[in-house]
Order: sequence, then C-alpha cells, then structure tokens
Amino acid sequence: MPGKGDRGGKKERPRDAKGTLLRILRYLQAFRWPMLAVLVFAFASNFGNLLGPSFAGQAIHAAAAGPGQVDFAAVRFYGTCMLAAYLVSGALNFVVNISMMRISRRVAQRVRGDVFDKLMKLPVGFFDRNQAGDIISRVSYDVDVLTTSLSTDVVQIITSTVTVVGSFIMMCVISLPLVVCMLVTIPMAILYTRYMGRRTRPLYAKRSAAYGTMNGFVEEMFTGQKTILAYAYEDGVCDEFSAINHAAADAYCAADTLGMTMGPTIGFINNLGLSLIGLVGAVLYLFKVVDLGQISSFVLYSRKFSGPINEIANIINEIYSALAAAERVFRLLDEPEEVKDIYGAADLAAVDGDVRMEHVSFGYLPGKTVLHDLSLHAGAGQTFAIVGPTGAGKSTIINLLMRFYDVDAGQVLVDGHEIRTLTRASLRRAYAMVLQETWVFRGTIFDNIAYGKEGATMDEVVAAAKAARIHSYIMRLPDGYRTVISEDGGNISKGQKQLLTIARAMLYNTQMLILDEATSNVDTGTERQVQQAMRRLMAGKTCFVIAHRLSTIQNADWILVVDHGDVVEQGTHGTLMANKGFYYKLYASQFE
Repeated sequence: MPGKGDRGGKKERPRDAKGTLLRILRYLQAFRWPMLAVLVFAFASNFGNLLGPSFAGQAIHAAAAGPGQVDFAAVRFYGTCMLAAYLVSGALNFVVNISMMRISRRVAQRVRGDVFDKLMKLPVGFFDRNQAGDIISRVSYDVDVLTTSLSTDVVQIITSTVTVVGSFIMMCVISLPLVVCMLVTIPMAILYTRYMGRRTRPLYAKRSAAYGTMNGFVEEMFTGQKTILAYAYEDGVCDEFSAINHAAADAYCAADTLGMTMGPTIGFINNLGLSLIGLVGAVLYLFKVVDLGQISSFVLYSRKFSGPINEIANIINEIYSALAAAERVFRLLDEPEEVKDIYGAADLAAVDGDVRMEHVSFGYLPGKTVLHDLSLHAGAGQTFAIVGPTGAGKSTIINLLMRFYDVDAGQVLVDGHEIRTLTRASLRRAYAMVLQETWVFRGTIFDNIAYGKEGATMDEVVAAAKAARIHSYIMRLPDGYRTVISEDGGNISKGQKQLLTIARAMLYNTQMLILDEATSNVDTGTERQVQQAMRRLMAGKTCFVIAHRLSTIQNADWILVVDHGDVVEQGTHGTLMANKGFYYKLYASQFE
C-alpha cells in the first residue's frame, strides 16, 4: 500500500555554519563589483540617515533659545537639510534594495544550475536512496530560502551595521556619560542574542528537513494516485499526510515561536537603556552639561542605535534558517559523483556485441550480496533472456552491464574489453534500453521518439513508429507527430507510452539492446506484433531480454535462469523444458 514507509524527517543540525557562510560568499564573489557598488550606496544612504538627527538637534536648539530669541532662519535651514538628507537616503536605499534583489536572483540561477549539473553527475545509487520530492525541495524551497535571505537580510545587515557604528560615533561626540548608560544594556542584548542563536539554529535545520520529507511524500502520492484510488486508500493517505503535515507545522512553529521571542526581548532591553538615558540626561541638563538639542539628538541616535540591533536579532533567525537551507543544498553538491573513468579509458567503438560476465559478485549494501559468483556469455548477435522470480537479481544484472554500479568481484567484458577500462559514455551509447518504467517528457511525439538520436529525420521516426505498431495511433491524433505530450505522458495510456519508448529504442541504432519487461503494458495481440518487428529490426544485434511472461522468450538463443542471485539453470527453451527443472516449473505455473 502506498505511503506505508517511515517518513519521519531527520532532526538535522547545521554542521558547519561558518563553512556554509563562506561558500555563500564565494557565490557572491562573482558579483563583487555590483556588491561593492551596493556597499557604497548603502553607506551613503545611512550617512544621510545619520545626518538627520544632528540637523534635528540643531533645529531644536535654535527653537529652544527662549521667547523672542528663536532663530527661525536656522530652524528652516536645519529642517530643510534634514528633509533633504532623508530624501536622498531613501532614494539610495531603494537602489540598494533593487540591486540586491537582482544579485540574489542571479545567485539563485547559479546555485540551481550547479545543483542540476551535479544531479546529472551523481550515480544511480543516489537516486535510489533519496526521495525525488526531497531533491526537488532542495532545488526549489531551500534555494529560495537562501536567496530571499540574500536579497533582504544582507541589505538589512549592511545598513544596520553602518547605522549602529555611525550612531555610536555621533553619541560619543554628543555626550560620553550618556554613552556609558547605553553600554550598560548592550552586553545583555549581545549575550541573549548568542544564546538564542544556539537554540534556534537546529530548529531551523529540522524545519527544512521536515519540508523536504513532506515534499517527498506529496510527490510520491501524486505519482501513485491511480493506485491509491484503485485501493480506495484515500483516507489512509490523508491520515499519513496529516501526520507529516502536522510534523512540518510543528517544526515551523517551534522554530518561529522561539525566534519571535528575540525581537520583543531585545526591544525590552533597549527600552531599559532608553529609560536610563532619560534619567541621566535630565540630571546632566539640570547641571548644564548638555543642552536640550543635544539630548534630543542623543535620544534619536540611541533609537537608531538600538533599532538595528533589534532588527538584527530578528534577522539572525532568518539567517539561521537560510544557513540550514544552504547547508542542505551544499550537502547535495558535496555528494560523491559517479566514479570517474580511469586514466586512459578507451572509447568503445565498432561494437560486435560479445558480452561476458565472469564470476561476478555484487551487493547494493556492504555485507548483503545480491549476485553470487555469476557467469554468463552472450555471443554477438544473440538474444539472451534472463528469467527468474521477483527479486532474483535480473535487473541487477542489467545495472552492472550498463555500469550503473560496479561489480564487487569478478569482471564484465564487452568484445573482450573489461568495461571499467572503457569510458562510461561510450559503453552506454552502445546499448539501447526499453524499461518497464516508461519515461516520456513534455514535448512532441516526434521529439520523444527521436530522443537520443541527434538529427533524426521524420522518415526515420515514422519508420520506427510503424515497426513499434504505434504509427496508426499517432496519425489519429490532432497534430500527428507534432502532438504535444503532457508532462510524464498524462494524456496517453501506459501502453502507448511503452510503445513510444520501444520506437525510441528501435530508432537508436546500437549493436546491443536491453529489454526489461518491455511489453508488459501492451495487449497480447500487439505484443506479438512488436516481438515480430523487434526480431526483424534487431537481427544480428545482441539483445538482453528480461521477461516474466516466459511465452515471449521461447525463441531466445539462450536463457539464463536465476534465483536469489545464483544461476540455477541455463540453456535453450526446449532444453530447459526437457530437463523439467526450475524453468519448467516457472513455465508450467503460467499456463496451469
């Protein structure tokens, strides 16, 4: 039943926040000149912001000179300067935000490009171990979290840092005693921020993992929707999704609930400092140490000083969330790639198609062997069938022939060449494959059949479609070969998708062919026609056929019978039936 597995998200903790940040900075290094311009504009914007309180203090000082002594010209001058400073600051801040948004989008483009390139280089085993939805979550959700943080939080940190430093300098110029009052509460804010950072960082990592798990489940359920409906398991799937959704919501709330306490708490600490400034400032004013304008300016600067600290406290939560997301992306980028071809690996050219496996042992996991000392020989041009019960190791043999995995012991040879001495690309180009799990993509029927053969003509595609017995169906479609197939072939039947992949393999002119249950989704009459066409078109080529329906491989030149990773019988159909052994029992069980 779909969705019965354990889907609990791992409780991840960022392993190297500093290293992750450095890797993000390396992406930003490609935009160092635009970033430098952003820094200059951010500095200029905040410089204008910092002049505002000074002009305000001067205006208040001029207005507080006493009855009949107010210098209205000075008030107007400083008021105008303050307005101009804020207008210029706002305009520059707008430029900074737009620039950072564009830079972050470019960074997202590069990160996603690197991730996709990496996915194309990863071994098949990676995709066997990881849910498709979790991988998609890293490419979409995690990259979005990272770049959103870059476009907003980086600007905020830059401007806040300039504001804090500038405000502190201006406060020192105005009154050192009042600065001492500010310094009483700053350590409290810093220590609290560090303490909360250590607590919230693992929660944001857990949140990213929970969303990856949820995306994986949703993708899996959408893929198996027809099976769910067929088994009337909608309520069960909804219950499972509810549990996963609840876990994701809990992870989100746990992270944000704790994170949201930082802003109000830092605000409370800053207000304590402001109260202390008010008390001490009043005393200093009575003793004529500072005037009213200076106190006003200092209070405004103190708000500018404490405001960014409060904002940084909130931003830190988002930064931790972005670091957790970035770390998941970078862990994917750090996955070991498919083992590179050995130095001097040769290209497989002029293929005859003689394939041998000699004393091969293999297991997907250490200590769990799937194939035990297996040997086989498929001569050039032979049709070689591999049969056996489910889990016997048939598809594993194909994985080793294509070098999706490397053998643990023994060797695999093509035309006398050990395949590990050949380039993977040339080895895989020597095979055409038709799998039980059909794959078509969004595009025209022509594009789907011509996939893999560059420069295929319409006549070649039509010939392949006719041989696969799907030409007449295609011609009944509104646009014929130009009909667009929806994503994953949702607008055609499974049998038609399989016929398209068979036509694709027929067009791909190779000396070796792998058919893994290639006709499992077509009706018996069509299957006979396709088998006849295949025998005609693949004459003289080496064919590996995996089939559960033994009636389809009676004409194979050689049949290998495997069970639990061991070869239990081999020979022609007639010989194996005469022996009345394991193959005979399999065959008889299908016709009783």
